[in-house]
Amino acid sequence: MCFLKNNLLTLCFTIAFLVGCSSVPERNFLPAKLISQASIPEVPDARFWVDEWPTFSIDYFDSLTKANINKHFSGVYGVPHNYLAISGGGANGAFGAGLLAGWAANGTRPEFNMVTGVSTGALTAPFIFLGTEYDDEIKTLYTTTKTTDIAKNRGLISGLLSDSMADTTPLKNLIKKYVTQDIIDSIGKEHKRGRRLFVGTLNLDAARTVIWNIGAIAASDYPEKTHLIHEILRASSAIPVAFPPVMIPVEINGRQYDEMHVDGGTGSQVFIYPAVANWKAITKKLKVKGKPKVFIIRNSFLEPDYNAVIPDIVSIASRSIETLIRTQGVGDLYQIYALCQRDGNDFNLAFIPSDISATPTEAFDPVYMTHLYERGYDMALKGYPWKKGPPGYFSEEK
Repeated sequence: MCFLKNNLLTLCFTIAFLVGCSSVPERNFLPAKLISQASIPEVPDARFWVDEWPTFSIDYFDSLTKANINKHFSGVYGVPHNYLAISGGGANGAFGAGLLAGWAANGTRPEFNMVTGVSTGALTAPFIFLGTEYDDEIKTLYTTTKTTDIAKNRGLISGLLSDSMADTTPLKNLIKKYVTQDIIDSIGKEHKRGRRLFVGTLNLDAARTVIWNIGAIAASDYPEKTHLIHEILRASSAIPVAFPPVMIPVEINGRQYDEMHVDGGTGSQVFIYPAVANWKAITKKLKVKGKPKVFIIRNSFLEPDYNAVIPDIVSIASRSIETLIRTQGVGDLYQIYALCQRDGNDFNLAFIPSDISATPTEAFDPVYMTHLYERGYDMALKGYPWKKGPPGYFSEEK
């Protein structure tokens, strides 16, 4: 979220009204009354709302018999369950990347039955989902990437006359480079074993978080699935105003419309599964061994930092947005904790320690990210001290 501090972005708050009459690209809006009918062609289970449990999932799961459930869920049936949720956090995602690598080096990182990701966490999630053999790629991404590898500033006038202050073509190319067809094919194979990979975006038209079933898309015969997955990952990182939104085409009865999707962190900094899901019934039918473990990596500092604010509109707006992001993230942790308490899951939380004093010199500073990566790695290598509750439920002294 460091881009929110960029002068080009914050200036929007003071002069954006000057461009109210400028031209904008035409869209084929999805009518509000049809929102529940829109789908991705040939992939009916491609996505669902974060606040709903889709009917297609309920019907399919209920239809499974003892004879065929192991066939369709061989990777999650009759075994212990471990779920991983990776939050947003921009360059701070380097901490989570290092923690996961150190956890693997410690020899205790499990194969996750389900992985979810938002924003920077969405870019990490596919590799962690597939296993430790991709940890080197994650290290490279989070220790060598520069701001110019993510986005290019459009310039003040161009930015104000377009849909964002930066062009994310570099990020688009980065996603194409690392999320290869082989990666997508492997994700599809794991999906067929019952494991799940979910990524969150925000449907800005509907103002609702969408959970994308990346595995279902990867396992489908949809001819545009590779491009779609790339666009979902880019959308999940599309910080509103700073980065351009991503238009995702959907269909209803053969007619195409577009939806505007932006950074999943706009709606939720981290998620595990919809609260309306009957998770106890799911784990019972899957004959899960023991208590499911939920691991949350919050790529952020949880404690507020003191920073005297200059009394001008730019500084006030920037600081207010930072505060909203932090408090929203804390609220998400409480929701996951409540779900764990209700459903009998074991809650485990990791976050950036408050004693880190390094500061970035740019939005994506390789030196700063390497420092975070190494700190996360070292902590996990020694055995990360997972917190058993959200902020306020634990003490740093214990």
